[in-house]
Amino acid sequence: MPAKWHQAKITNIIDESPTTKRFIMQLGDEEPVPFIPGQFMVADLPIGEKRLNRWRSYSLADIPNEKNEIEFCIVHLDGGKASEYFFNEVKQGTSLKLKAPDGAFCLPEGPIEKDLVFLCTGTGVAPFRAMIKHIFENDIPHKNIHLIFGTRFQEGILYQEEFEQLAEKHPEFSFDIALSKEEEEHDYFKGYIHQIYLEKYKDVRLDVDFYICGWSQMIDEAVANLLIKLKYEKTQIKYELYG
Repeated sequence: MPAKWHQAKITNIIDESPTTKRFIMQLGDEEPVPFIPGQFMVADLPIGEKRLNRWRSYSLADIPNEKNEIEFCIVHLDGGKASEYFFNEVKQGTSLKLKAPDGAFCLPEGPIEKDLVFLCTGTGVAPFRAMIKHIFENDIPHKNIHLIFGTRFQEGILYQEEFEQLAEKHPEFSFDIALSKEEEEHDYFKGYIHQIYLEKYKDVRLDVDFYICGWSQMIDEAVANLLIKLKYEKTQIKYELYG
C-alpha cells in the first residue's frame, strides 16, 4: 500500500534559541491527522533531485489537535541543506509535502506503570515534549517523569519556561539541565547529561524505563552506561537517534 502524503502550510515560526526555530504548520486534510506522540514525519524538501537528498525526518513536537497543527523543532546546521532551507527560505505561508506519521518510539498505551526518565540533547527533546504534553493534557495515569536535557550553552535550552511551569504544577515531574560548554555562572549541572542519571539512578530498579533521543554518540554512551555500568535490562531502554 503506497504511503499517504499530506500538504502542510507554515503558519508560524518561533525563534526558540539563536540556532533553533520552531515551525508551526497546519495540515491541509479536512479531518485531523492521527499520530502517536513520539512519532515523526518525513518532509520531501526542494533541495535535491534524488529522494535520498530530499527526504528528512522530523519528530513531531506537539500532540494531535482539532486545529490539525503540528510542530517541528529544527536546529541550524552549517552546510546542512535541509536546515539551510528551513532557516533561509521557509516563511509563513510556505507549503511542505509531508509523509504520514510513522515510528515506534512511543509510550505504552493506557496507564503508565513505571517511572519515565527522558534523556535528550538539543532538538532530541521534541518527541519528549509531545509525550509529556500527551500525558498531562489527557490525564493519563502515570508515575514520576524525569526529563534530563543537555545542551552546550544556556541560550540553547529549549522549551524551558514550559517545562518549569509543568514542574511547578506537577510535583511528579522534574526537569534537569546540563550545560557542557557554558563558562558563565549558572544554576544548572556543569557537564553532560550522563553524570545526572548515573548518580540519580545508580540503584537499579525494575520500575523505571529510560527513553533516549539525540545524536548517536550520546545514545551509544547512555545505552552503554545503563546496560554495562548500571546493569539495567535491555527492555528498560528505548531510543531514537537523529543526525
